[in-house]
Amino acid sequence: VNFEQRSRWAKLPGLLGYALSGKPPELKLLYSREFEQKVRQLTTAIDFDIVQIEHARMALYLETLNRSERRKSLVTFHNFTSQQYGRVSSVEKNWGRKFRTWLNAVTMGYWEPRYAGRFDRCVTVSEEDRRLLLKSNPRLKVDVIPNGVDIEAYQPQPLPSEPIKPSLLFLGNMGYPPCVDAALYFCSEILPYIHKVEPAAEFWIVGRDPRPEVLALENARVHVTGRVDDILPYYQQSPVCVVPLRAGGGTRLKILEAMALSRPVVSTSIGCEGLDVAHGEHLLIADTPAQFAKQTLRLFRDHALYQRLSMNGRKLVEDRYGWERIAEEQMRIYEEMTAEVSS
Repeated sequence: VNFEQRSRWAKLPGLLGYALSGKPPELKLLYSREFEQKVRQLTTAIDFDIVQIEHARMALYLETLNRSERRKSLVTFHNFTSQQYGRVSSVEKNWGRKFRTWLNAVTMGYWEPRYAGRFDRCVTVSEEDRRLLLKSNPRLKVDVIPNGVDIEAYQPQPLPSEPIKPSLLFLGNMGYPPCVDAALYFCSEILPYIHKVEPAAEFWIVGRDPRPEVLALENARVHVTGRVDDILPYYQQSPVCVVPLRAGGGTRLKILEAMALSRPVVSTSIGCEGLDVAHGEHLLIADTPAQFAKQTLRLFRDHALYQRLSMNGRKLVEDRYGWERIAEEQMRIYEEMTAEVSS
């Protein structure tokens, strides 16, 4: 594995001009001449059958590859990036970051589907992202390989005894605008409804790089941990997981992890977007503060519902989102592509 250090600040000048050329400014921030040289050296020295690129943001390095007629290329879209930037811009409070993410959304919407057409195959993590990508460029060859979880490492946790402890867990990168917005939204608009019924309910915000506005949420019933070495103790002490996201893209590993651990989830529609889940069967979905609070409170009181969601969530992860199943899908694509090279 080869790594290259880069400085984002050295790239700031000229971002607007880069955008006017039709390329997303984020690509300029991510570009590294040293990394480009390393990619060229590797693809010149080794006759790879397939070159796989992760994230649309890295797709610009396709131009760097020492191309040959026999070499195939594959790009994995972990989200539909233009949609993600648009949603982030809609919830970002800082005007500078808001403009930057809006500019990335507009330019990525133009650039992303056109650049995807340069690859032999594309992979998305959900059917919804596949639909969006094909809508923007119907000529693409797109497969779906979902995100997954190590079901051996994430073993089901014992069901809590009645009454269920009113403790809630939200996991994420707390420097990421959609997670920041979700934490603020939950504390300001949802948690007051919950506290009217369950005054002792606690809310745990766990994740690295919390912004000042997230740290300011800390009080006797709201806990902000920052980065932790082991998330399992937090799952064990909080029997219900919440995903109050109103922005973002791709699929949520935090939901798959919670389900693997047999922890029920309450999520917004955006929070569980792209996952093959149904309300009332695998998790609970709510898109208004009052409804989100209502669904969360149900899990504190209805032990049968809690148990059903715990079991169904774990089974779904085992059947659909385990790493072994996902690896089989990835290998199928590799085999098809290498067969094309051989022929």
